[in-house]
Amino acid sequence: MAEQWSSVERLRLIAVLQDCEDQLAVLENIMPNTSMGHLEVDSTCTAHSSVMMWEQRKKAAQQCQAEGAGVPSDSLAQVEYDRNFVAEVITNLLKELRVTGTFHTLLSTIEEEKERKARIRDFILREEEGRRRTKTLQRELVDIRKEKVVELQRCDEMIAHLKDQLQETKARTELEMKYVSRSSELQVYQEQKLNSMKEKELEAELMRMQQKLEEERCSHIEMERFLKEDQSALEEKLEMWMERYEKDMEDKQQELNTMKNNRASTLAQLQELAKQYRESEQVVIADRVEKENLRREREKEDMEWAAAIKVQSWWRGSMVRQGLGPFKTGKKPKAKEGKKGKKKKK
Repeated sequence: MAEQWSSVERLRLIAVLQDCEDQLAVLENIMPNTSMGHLEVDSTCTAHSSVMMWEQRKKAAQQCQAEGAGVPSDSLAQVEYDRNFVAEVITNLLKELRVTGTFHTLLSTIEEEKERKARIRDFILREEEGRRRTKTLQRELVDIRKEKVVELQRCDEMIAHLKDQLQETKARTELEMKYVSRSSELQVYQEQKLNSMKEKELEAELMRMQQKLEEERCSHIEMERFLKEDQSALEEKLEMWMERYEKDMEDKQQELNTMKNNRASTLAQLQELAKQYRESEQVVIADRVEKENLRREREKEDMEWAAAIKVQSWWRGSMVRQGLGPFKTGKKPKAKEGKKGKKKKK
């Protein structure tokens, strides 16, 4: 689960866990020494020893409660065990948080502890059930013995009462006594045999549980070795990646510096080009203004030229119509005038 923590949340969580770790260390220094010493998680500890320790603690707690005494040493040892366990879990969790920012170690440790306690609890229940059955059979055996003793007492009383009777009655009574004694012994033997068989079955089951615990211990050792090797490999990879990260950061920093230098030179070139563009733009604007003035002058000249042509055309027309200048007409001949007169006379 893996949830992703932000940097601030990771720092806060690490600070809280470090505070807890310091408080546990202080608790270790102020706790009194116990007779059992420090209890550590040992994979070689069997379920039978765990059950015996649990029963001893239970009896000690009941005795202290009945006597009104202080806290027993077993309880202090249990507290010391719990403190060591929590301190170890917090230390591993801090390491994982600093490295990966996750808390898989806490979850796996909790699951392992739950499984271990469940196995011990199951074994304790089976052990208690076996002891209850043994006690029940023992009580039944005691009851049978009491019944047989009572029956023997009745037989003895009957023998004492029949001592004064005839010899044949005495012989019959002796036979009955022998039969009853043999029957009682046979029943007792049968019960003892049955109890012995049940005890052997319980011992065999206990041996199987011890073998299973030994297998679990071996598996735990193998798993621990594998995890250590995996952790070493991961640490080597982490170191390699950190070196590669630092090298890449240096390369990227050099590239960034180069890009900054190129950007500065490019910016200077861009400013120079902008300056040249402004100068060229001013030249283009001046050229456009000059061309516009020339166009206007040409249009003005064309208009003046057209107006002059029109004036010349009008003047020439006027001179032609009025006969002025080179277009002036000469006097007509007289003959022509006579002919015109004759024509008029007619």
